[in-house]
Amino acid sequence: QVQLVESGGGLVQAGGSLRLSCAASGRTFSRNVMGWFRQAPGKEREFVAGIRWRIGLTYYADSVKGRFTISSDNTKNTVYLQMNSLKPDDTAVYYCAAGSGWTINESDYWGQGTQVTVSS
Repeated sequence: QVQLVESGGGLVQAGGSLRLSCAASGRTFSRNVMGWFRQAPGKEREFVAGIRWRIGLTYYADSVKGRFTISSDNTKNTVYLQMNSLKPDDTAVYYCAAGSGWTINESDYWGQGTQVTVSS
């Protein structure tokens, strides 16, 4: 089992920044990929960014490239999502996930989510 706890969400104005954190515990070594997904009201959950945390390989959705950065601190079993130049369209509940790939189907464990609201 892997437990994931997100933090760092909140309300920010357009153009602002937030940093999300995801603290992992349990059998973290059993999953190679940590990812961030988001779900806006009335929309499906979508991939945002992922990292193969043992080697540092990252992958981003086109909508966030150049604005968001995913990173990990392996000593703390924590993954971060630095979000800059935020837009109202980034408003969503952000979920951390652990699994074997970048997709929802490949994500086995999920956090409870943290709300990000970007005002115009």
